[in-house]
Amino acid sequence: MSEPLKRGSLIARPTFNFMKPRLSRWVALGAGSGLSPVSPGTVGTLWAWVAFLLLDPWLGAAGWAMVLPLAFALGVWACERTGQDLGVPDHGAMVWDEVVAFWLVLWIVPDTAASQWVAFLLFRFFDIVKPVPIRTLERSVRGGLGVMLDDLLAAGYTLLVIALWTRLFGSGS
Repeated sequence: MSEPLKRGSLIARPTFNFMKPRLSRWVALGAGSGLSPVSPGTVGTLWAWVAFLLLDPWLGAAGWAMVLPLAFALGVWACERTGQDLGVPDHGAMVWDEVVAFWLVLWIVPDTAASQWVAFLLFRFFDIVKPVPIRTLERSVRGGLGVMLDDLLAAGYTLLVIALWTRLFGSGS
């Protein structure tokens, strides 16, 4: 196991050089999107959106049905290991949890820019605010699984709000 990335008693921001030598770090840090000094979770979610738009034509629904569980499992491993390397179990630079959860949202919501934009805003809201039981889960489930699960719940809240809105008011199209 490598030494945690620390300066004195403060946790340092990971860098590209920190990310370079390990696949787990590339994954957990969202191919570098988590290195953003400002709002890495939002930047990681935006990266997920762009990656989804590029991958979706090749993957389709069946491909995503296979990729999402694999990406989740990969994230559990990568976030566990990178959290150990950073010395912080759920470091803010680790954004693979946002990536996978937002891919799930984008796979399910209607394929329109407006729907995806609303989904993005809702997902970021729920990921930041962490309503019950997200915060409770985040505190009680440790390691890579805990990192991945709280964002999966934020995705669930996002999809629930979109489904309720659609049920009550129609799709608007």
